[in-house]
Amino acid sequence: MENQQNLELNEQAIDALKTSAKWSMFLAIMGFIGIGLMIIAAAIMLMVASAIPASPMNPIGNLKGYLSGFYLFMALLYFPPVYYLFKYATDMKTALQNYSSDLVGTALNYLKTHHKYLGISIIAIMSLYVITILGVLVFVVNKGMQNV
Repeated sequence: MENQQNLELNEQAIDALKTSAKWSMFLAIMGFIGIGLMIIAAAIMLMVASAIPASPMNPIGNLKGYLSGFYLFMALLYFPPVYYLFKYATDMKTALQNYSSDLVGTALNYLKTHHKYLGISIIAIMSLYVITILGVLVFVVNKGMQNV
């Protein structure tokens, strides 16, 4: 970069980044614990579901592995933002200890990626909500038209 300019951080900015890194580390650790609990819950559900016989009278028995698979899928989706937050926290802490502007940039890129992942996830979830609501409305209208 030819026009690279230096950016100096004052004490308030450094203190804010230190505090941000500490809270991000706490949230990342809690996220990793949550992921671990999801995996444990999936294993327990799989063991419990395998003891339930499948039959037409027992719909839960027919869902055997789906609930545990759902928990594993959610843990898999939850891992990247937690990892990015963890990397932000560790890199920012190291950057501030070593006064490394390059590492500050790397840490902020992890934070950017974390926020981007969450933003895209929220857009996807909101889209699914809209599609679900429209599907339910179409279903209800069709059922109402059949009863007329």
